[in-house]
Amino acid sequence: MSSLKLSCENTQFLMIDIQERLLPAIDHSENVKANAFRLLEGARTLHIPVTYTEQYPKGLGPTDSLLLEKLEGIDSFQKTTFSCCDEEGFINVLKDKKRSNIVVWGIESHICVLATIMDILSHDFTVWLAADASGSRNTRNHDLALQAMSQMGVIVVPTETILYQLMKRAGTPEFKTLLPLFK
Repeated sequence: MSSLKLSCENTQFLMIDIQERLLPAIDHSENVKANAFRLLEGARTLHIPVTYTEQYPKGLGPTDSLLLEKLEGIDSFQKTTFSCCDEEGFINVLKDKKRSNIVVWGIESHICVLATIMDILSHDFTVWLAADASGSRNTRNHDLALQAMSQMGVIVVPTETILYQLMKRAGTPEFKTLLPLFK
């Protein structure tokens, strides 16, 4: 197992399937979107590499346009499988970054997020889940997925915890840039 402590040098981000046609059906979708935005802004400021996926974009549409602006220059990984890891080459994309901690968020928690995390764990990564940047159409399904992931050893925390863990201290230029996201 890798280090449980997040650092900008050992961490990568994975955003799963936050797409225009799927997002409106998600319970608390505005919170999910706002926290995904915070994480992407944090990634940009802290130089954390991001991978993001789109589930069958022909039918479910592209990634939400507000989030897509933060992903400029990053290629999406298009898929039809529920676990991202079942798509050819996906796990190598994560391994090639040589960062042992993966912060995951997305939709739906109980389907693609859970399936992907189960597979990522089998590849000896430490997984953190941004619970408030993830969701399902039904709150009960989301809650049960969070519980299952926690029991598997995933560190389930809010977005703010992740970004503060990565920033380490107040007073830095990065802290001053990201602080307004939480006010």
